[in-house]
Amino acid sequence: MTLRIGAEEEFHVLDVESGRLVPRAGAVLDRLESDGFTAELQRSVVESNSRVHTTLDDLHADLAEARRKLDAAASSQGLAVVAAGTVPLARVTSQDVTEDARYRHMVDEYRRIADEQLICSAQVHVDVPDRDTAVRAMCLVSPWLPPLLALSASSPFWLGADTGYASWRTMLWQRWPTAGPAGCYSGAAEYDAELEELIRSGVISDAGMVYHDVRPSAHQRTLELRICDACPRVETVVLVAGLFRALVHDACERLAHEDGPVCDGRHGWLRAATWRAARSGLEGPLVDPVTRRAVPARVALHGMLARLRPALEATGDWDTVHELLAEVLAMGSAAHRLRQAAEAEDLLASVDLMVAETRGAAAARAAAAPASAPRPARRPSPVAGGASA
Repeated sequence: MTLRIGAEEEFHVLDVESGRLVPRAGAVLDRLESDGFTAELQRSVVESNSRVHTTLDDLHADLAEARRKLDAAASSQGLAVVAAGTVPLARVTSQDVTEDARYRHMVDEYRRIADEQLICSAQVHVDVPDRDTAVRAMCLVSPWLPPLLALSASSPFWLGADTGYASWRTMLWQRWPTAGPAGCYSGAAEYDAELEELIRSGVISDAGMVYHDVRPSAHQRTLELRICDACPRVETVVLVAGLFRALVHDACERLAHEDGPVCDGRHGWLRAATWRAARSGLEGPLVDPVTRRAVPARVALHGMLARLRPALEATGDWDTVHELLAEVLAMGSAAHRLRQAAEAEDLLASVDLMVAETRGAAAARAAAAPASAPRPARRPSPVAGGASA
């Protein structure tokens, strides 16, 4: 049986003229007539939720349509939406929080961590037979998640500066008390007991604040991938979804047919592997999930593809994933492309590329083409304006 998939994407809301992050998500949401869009902690972020699908083609069409609706709603008000882990120009404040009691508690409790939650991610849900399977599968898929982060890496800039990282969003995200590798559990009972213990401790207030790289959904019969940056190109989200579905399919098959432990429980190295992926993206080494040694990103991902081929063929995703991975490896990570745009011109050029890639392939090609004339002096220099905390 093919496991169904769905995705959630978060988008930054920018002012078109200045390229700056602005707390106007409500204005965009007010222009959207269909379901599937919602607010987030920061009033500068809009989230879209796909429907449930069995094929990657249908998921792609759904996500692309959601982006078209968001772009139309934003453009009508002099705004743009961007799918990326971070944007170059932002201002940190505790005032731009969505009016919601839960969000206000988070800001009061976590202070600077919540204030700097100016980040966006892409999340993928895959069906599982039951919660017990979901919890046990986490242990099997976790070693393969850092390469998925590398594929999605799109956040090299933070508050007007180049961080040197491909995914600075990961560095910001990992400051939350429950962020990072999920760990290994014997089943749902052990996992849920630890979750209840965390809530009783007062460190978190509800199950939704478990920010592991992968987790069983609190409301659906799915396993949820949470490690990835938001991706400017919708094709990258589809690639990640296909690989994650294959990982879950493979894990479920192993759990159904193998007696005894299927994991050695040694996951201490995973946080380091995640750091490596956030630092390198696709342009440097990754930690190989099998050997746990540094290898070029291309080698790690080709090894992952070969390992998952039976699962990809079983889900009908082999051709699509094989093609999309080759395309991504040829183009490089979004972080690399955005950094190239900034180095060739300025930070606003990287913002333009983010906007164009979020809109789609044709717009992205136009943005990447050599300029035939100097950029109009329509926006303030990011250096002169600065992004202040």
